[in-house]
Amino acid sequence: MIQDKARIIREIEQIVGPKGVVHEEDELRVYETDGLTIFKAMPDVVVLASTAEHVAELVKLCQREKIPYVPRGAGTGLSGGALPLDGGVMIGMNRMNRILEVDYDNKRAVVEPGMVNVWLTNAVGPRGYYYAPDPASQIACSIGGNVSENSGGVRTPKYGVTTNHITGVEVILPNGELVSLGGKTLDAPGYDLLGVFVGSEGTFAIITKVIVRLMRKPEAVKTLMTVFENLEDASNTVSGVVAAGIVPVSMEMMDNNSIVAVEKGVGAGYPTDAGAVLVIEVDGPRAEVEALVDPIRDICKKNNVREVRLAKDDAERALLWKGRKAAFAAMGQISPDYYVQDAVIPRTKLPQILQQISKFSEEYGLRVANVFHAGDGNLHPLILYDSRNEGELEKADEMGSKIMKACISMGGSITGEHGVGREKREYMPLMYTDDDMEAMKKVKRVFNPDGILNPGKIFPTTTPDVKVGLAGQRPIVEKVVGQM
Repeated sequence: MIQDKARIIREIEQIVGPKGVVHEEDELRVYETDGLTIFKAMPDVVVLASTAEHVAELVKLCQREKIPYVPRGAGTGLSGGALPLDGGVMIGMNRMNRILEVDYDNKRAVVEPGMVNVWLTNAVGPRGYYYAPDPASQIACSIGGNVSENSGGVRTPKYGVTTNHITGVEVILPNGELVSLGGKTLDAPGYDLLGVFVGSEGTFAIITKVIVRLMRKPEAVKTLMTVFENLEDASNTVSGVVAAGIVPVSMEMMDNNSIVAVEKGVGAGYPTDAGAVLVIEVDGPRAEVEALVDPIRDICKKNNVREVRLAKDDAERALLWKGRKAAFAAMGQISPDYYVQDAVIPRTKLPQILQQISKFSEEYGLRVANVFHAGDGNLHPLILYDSRNEGELEKADEMGSKIMKACISMGGSITGEHGVGREKREYMPLMYTDDDMEAMKKVKRVFNPDGILNPGKIFPTTTPDVKVGLAGQRPIVEKVVGQM
């Protein structure tokens, strides 16, 4: 909480100008939550930075006044990672959204952190290039946010996650220093501090520039929609494809609840009576891609596939992917509220974890829509509930906790791409010993010694999440309903 708000606002306006400051309560509500609307936290001030110099001066001001501050990109995060849990200053990065350089010869681009993920591909696409990481929210999420969370996406099985496509960053440290890590080359000398910063969830520094790898568009792409009567057969198909030595670009699965929601919202052509749909995509040289279609069909047949539909053109392929990427938003068609989970398990454990989730669904009387990156075992069970019914939010939260613990017991992890943030910090001791976490905290203290940059994230805390607002009356952090 800012003690002398009026004075601090005047100083901030001297840095970014009056049009770069948001401080009225009704305007601040736009920034009180990210994509995970179960948690809310109101900043005291939002500052819309336009340059790295702005960010550096704002950081120095916050450091001098000991004001907590947090960077925020597009606000599409799903772990509460950009919430100002201690109030203070939120530094919005979405105005820093330019492409600074495109080096086609070396397959590199330099962008600002607020660059929307898909905008980069749209910009370089006419020259035959694209940016490979593609979270489901790529039409809205920012590349800076993707770097902070080390986001995955549907292309992960073949092309990896964000860290595999970042060769350098420019960051502002908590003392206001501007530091460059990595560069255009693949292996910079010295310590791999770039690897430390990617996935640090905005707790080490604020990103002001990103150097990314560009990929050439493949010669050919084939997309298959495979339809199954149940999730087990679809899951076994995933394992079968991998065991056959095939490396698909994507293997994305949806259960019946997800299919019904998507068809109501988008009409992608998924059969609404199916138990599961598995979308499989392969790319590469034309001859290689053509040669993979029949082996994939054969594996599907061995696992009782009901239908295999090969997209006949780019338009049909785009529609299939539109359905998958609209799945979260489409949940409003079948439920007033949902609580999204994010965990990873070994691919071979997919049938077991889905059976366990089904048991939890029966136990708690809450439906679950399963939408997930099957190719890398990244689960997204969406627990459907109605906040108008007393106790359902609490039941959804408790059920989510059981899903997390079940994933860990099967050799998995509490997050695959959304990050730990505020949401999963209490689960960290389930995966790490006290010594493990103390080692991580020591690394954090090297860069963020005062802990005022994005406080309350990643590590468990005994500090209650209820803070008093500027008026001294209302809580600025509260567990609330995520209305669709």
